Amino acid sequence: MGKANSKLTSEQLSELERCTYFDKKELQSWYKGFVRDCPSRLLDKAEFQKIYKQFFPFGDSSHFADFVFNVFDGNKNGTIDFKEFICALSVTSRGRLEEKLVWAFQLYDIDNDGYISRNEMLAIVQAIYRMVGTMVKLPEDEDTPEKRVQKIFDVMDLDQDGKLTMEEFREGSKKDPSVINALSLYEGLV
Repeated sequence: MGKANSKLTSEQLSELERCTYFDKKELQSWYKGFVRDCPSRLLDKAEFQKIYKQFFPFGDSSHFADFVFNVFDGNKNGTIDFKEFICALSVTSRGRLEEKLVWAFQLYDIDNDGYISRNEMLAIVQAIYRMVGTMVKLPEDEDTPEKRVQKIFDVMDLDQDGKLTMEEFREGSKKDPSVINALSLYEGLV
């Protein structure tokens, strides 16, 4: 492989600077780490799960990591390349609120039908509860995934049709920011 492949080209750097909130130096540093940790330059689901496990060693992060992986994998080919990785990281760590909301909506909309169903929300919330384990003490009205989903839908599902549109999700997230706080994992790391 050698040094020639261990750096981004000036064209790649320029493109990534345009589509992320990172500067050249940060991009080069992230790329160096990405290649060190992933010599094939393609991150698969199992490797992605290992990364999440480092952040949440006391719970089962594998299910949540799967959901996040599916959003990072923009071209849906089963792997995450550096561009997909850094673009998603940019949005989740430094993006504007609207960008984070769109990203979070994609996370919760598991089947990509343009709506978040109660079952999709439950699957994500269950994964989050498994991931944090007993590390977080929850209020009684949120101490199970089912109660948490009910509370979210009570606030967000304005037309009470059992699914959330992007607009309902956007407005509801302003009332209950914890819905997108799962994205805050990266804050302080980048």
